[in-house]
Amino acid sequence: MSKENLQIEDLLVKQMLGEATEAEMAEVEEWLKESEANRRHYAQFQKIWADSKKLAVNSTVNENEAWERFPHRTRSAEISTPRTIELAPRKTNWMRVAAILVVLLGAGWMITQTMMNKEQVYASADATMVQELPDGTVVTLNKHSTLAYSDAGKTREVKLTGEAFFDVTPNKNKPFIITADDARIKVVGTSFNVKSSAAKTEVIVETGIVEVSKKQNTVKLLPKEKATVLQSDAVPLKEKVADVLYNYYRTKELVCDNTPLWRLVDVLNDAYNANIVIADARLKDMPITTTFKNESLDNILAVVSGTLHIKVEKNGKDIILR
Repeated sequence: MSKENLQIEDLLVKQMLGEATEAEMAEVEEWLKESEANRRHYAQFQKIWADSKKLAVNSTVNENEAWERFPHRTRSAEISTPRTIELAPRKTNWMRVAAILVVLLGAGWMITQTMMNKEQVYASADATMVQELPDGTVVTLNKHSTLAYSDAGKTREVKLTGEAFFDVTPNKNKPFIITADDARIKVVGTSFNVKSSAAKTEVIVETGIVEVSKKQNTVKLLPKEKATVLQSDAVPLKEKVADVLYNYYRTKELVCDNTPLWRLVDVLNDAYNANIVIADARLKDMPITTTFKNESLDNILAVVSGTLHIKVEKNGKDIILR
């Protein structure tokens, strides 16, 4: 591993630990913009990090002894000079284990696993990303999302973290299956949106038929239908889709058609990483009909204020609607 690669590995470890400075975060972002190969490496690094945390939590290995053996293990891996990684004090013990695993395994282990499983990993940074998969399926990843794809077996398997829109190439002999948190989505050839967070996974269908499952419970979705898989519920909730606002990151448009204010606010908070709060409950269901095309948040709020005759107040990072 070159000196430059070792330096970026150190930065990625610090970023995963939440200890990177603003300058170091900017350096990582510039590195991600340089090439598709860098973005794939970042996605692989994220996967190793997540797997490392799981291993550390369940491990019975003596962590301190493992840390002391670290120089010996790096020598046996044919790194000419043992390196000491200076990191701030760990907030929890698993962080030390995860950091060791990332640095030791990051280069070789992930490449081996990817080759064995024919798995390809894609990750977006601060912008959306359009990616064609090996089977011809076109995926639009929303920002800060990761997708792992494999077609080594009898199915096309996808693991998704975050949000993505899928336009799946039909293949009746090889179903397309997505795992997002505890939701399982099965299709043959169709187009649909999947959004997964810690609390829930939402699936919205545009064309075709989609099966959404949680364990043994399955619902079938037709176009303009949505399924919500909650951690607290055993059965996916099926309902009609009232708008197309979920498409904002693909179309760069916010289309409101008698859309209640609370729904627009939810999407604005997601799209602009904002914290907009409706202070008066009577305003939540006020309908708005308009289309915003690549508008700034300030411009959108100005239109909302003028149309609905409400006040927009800023209090630090909070935006209050009254």
